Amino acid sequence: MPNRLAHETSPYLLQHAHNPVDWWPWSPEAFEEARRRQVPVLLSVGYSSCHWCHVMAGESFEDPAVADLVNEYFVAVKVDREERPDVDAVYMEAVQAATGQGGWPMTVFLTPDAEPFYFGTYFPPEPRHGMPSFGQVLEGVRSAWADRRDEVGEVAGRIVADLAGRSLTAALPADRRPPGPDVLHTALMGLTREFDAVHGGFGGAPKFPPSMVLEFLLRHHARTGSAGALEMVQATCAAMARGGIYDQLGGGFARYAVDTTWTVPHFEKMLYDNALLCRTYAHLWRATGSDLARRIAVETADFMVRELRTDQGGFASALDADSDDGTGRHAEGAYYVWTPEQLRTVLGEKDAEFAATYFGVTEEGTFEEGTSVLQLPDTDVLVDAERLVSVKARLLAARARRPRPGRDDKIIASWNGLAIAALAETGAYFGRPDLIQAATDAADLLVRVHMDWQARLHRTSRDGAAGANSGVLEDYANAAEGFLTLASVTGEGVWVEFAGFFLDTVLLQFTSEDGALYDTAADAEALIRRPQDPTDSATPSGWTAAAGALLSYAALTGSDLHRGAAERALGIVTALAGRAPRFIGWGLAVAEAALDGPREIAVVGPPNDPATRALHRAALLGTAPGAVVALGAPGSDDTGEVPLLKDRPLVDGAPAAYVCRHFTCERPTTEAEELGERLRG
Repeated sequence: MPNRLAHETSPYLLQHAHNPVDWWPWSPEAFEEARRRQVPVLLSVGYSSCHWCHVMAGESFEDPAVADLVNEYFVAVKVDREERPDVDAVYMEAVQAATGQGGWPMTVFLTPDAEPFYFGTYFPPEPRHGMPSFGQVLEGVRSAWADRRDEVGEVAGRIVADLAGRSLTAALPADRRPPGPDVLHTALMGLTREFDAVHGGFGGAPKFPPSMVLEFLLRHHARTGSAGALEMVQATCAAMARGGIYDQLGGGFARYAVDTTWTVPHFEKMLYDNALLCRTYAHLWRATGSDLARRIAVETADFMVRELRTDQGGFASALDADSDDGTGRHAEGAYYVWTPEQLRTVLGEKDAEFAATYFGVTEEGTFEEGTSVLQLPDTDVLVDAERLVSVKARLLAARARRPRPGRDDKIIASWNGLAIAALAETGAYFGRPDLIQAATDAADLLVRVHMDWQARLHRTSRDGAAGANSGVLEDYANAAEGFLTLASVTGEGVWVEFAGFFLDTVLLQFTSEDGALYDTAADAEALIRRPQDPTDSATPSGWTAAAGALLSYAALTGSDLHRGAAERALGIVTALAGRAPRFIGWGLAVAEAALDGPREIAVVGPPNDPATRALHRAALLGTAPGAVVALGAPGSDDTGEVPLLKDRPLVDGAPAAYVCRHFTCERPTTEAEELGERLRG
């Protein structure tokens, strides 16, 4: 019989709906049940494309004996971390504080008042590698709760007091100013020390795509001309694009590489990674004209539209790492890896030999059990281009006949905001109106389904129906970022107006009097601690994303209120830039924009005039950090939504571009080439 999770909409929760564990979703009723029975709560947090979450589910949560133990002595609560990032953040902070590490699945034992007292991540079914079995953990917690409940309560109380006492206010500079040139240079030096000059990227294994750090480096190069900053971007982007972390047949990036060489990926594909990296490669092309960067940006955009777009026009969250390997056994990477024999079966002897050499497929394998992840040579080699196209097409067609990885098809507002920005810019740069339309459709979905009559956002939707969970700071901030980017590409001022609604909510619900930001709204469900994390991880933090969107909105509208809020929010970057530049990359990128102005470009002219289009394209291709672009016809109604366009007439009857910076405007120009020169950073 299905358990309570059968009534949920999260694909991750639905995966556990037929477990013998009597799961509850996160809810007041679950904790009331724990109080009624006087038992602790077992909180298990994961997500649908998490490999080890699936492993622990198969080993433990589907085991009737384990389920009997859980059901008798605990109230079991299952949480999708992507639906409830607030719950995940609060208890992950406790896990990391107690154990020094974290990850998913996350396993936390709570009192009926939701206070944590014992922590872990994955627990095996049998003791191994110094870890107790999950059964031993359950027995130990059960025994402690029965025999030493006062001690358990004291531990929980100390943990909650410690979490409640943590504050970021002390880390904020007293004057709340954004970083100056010296601070950003210090961050560059810190990144240079951590840069892997051999393989690209930063730090050791596992290696995550540093998309937000790369955006900072591109903006820093544009502002200062730093050759070293650009070289780190070029080397890292080339290494990732040629490595196994990139899908050489279908496009798109895996979550991370387990090694330092970008060879072996953790095969799950996340929307946010691909949106961020699509934009990074597009911006690298904009800065250098790199053919490789252009190809990766376009292929990644096409991957998102082909594999992640839903029938409602939004973008699904992820593709699983695991799939059926053809024998009925689920295995990580089974959909993507190849053996020499598989190549011969699809391509024949000669083309298989060519493909094995080109893509690095060996008898020993680069992954496991003689299988290899496809990679490209370290340098461009002369090959028969037509032959390569044919080989890739045949391999892709053969792969499409394999059992496909599962797709988590819930729509997350924040990640769709990132996708909207990436697709809009990629479509504009490379003459792909279909990508701009895909971005527009996703924005329309956020308005129609995720936004209520008070302009408050629901975090998720599925099959066109909004989820019950309220949006968190990153949802409002990244949706605003996507809408502002879409407005700059399309010239449709209504997207600026919607972004303003979201950012007004940021100011009212998420911002404290001292300029600090919280991840949850003031009127959101109260947890044991109100989560607040300014560091950038897999995505821009809500804090730094809000700073960026507030800054751009202020540039378009002239709002001192939003500009001031952006500058106060950037004070945390001043505090963290020297200590942890890898974990404040988007904040550093926004700080570059603030230092540069950002440039405000108003393009005015009839929309179908080739001269208007040429000026608009030159504006979009400008590399000045964080430049904002407004497009409109002279005297159009959109000037009310985009004040930057107000009082911008044609020049001698010709379309014109106006460039302003630091409250000073240059003379307008009617020449696209001259505009491009002004916007080269």
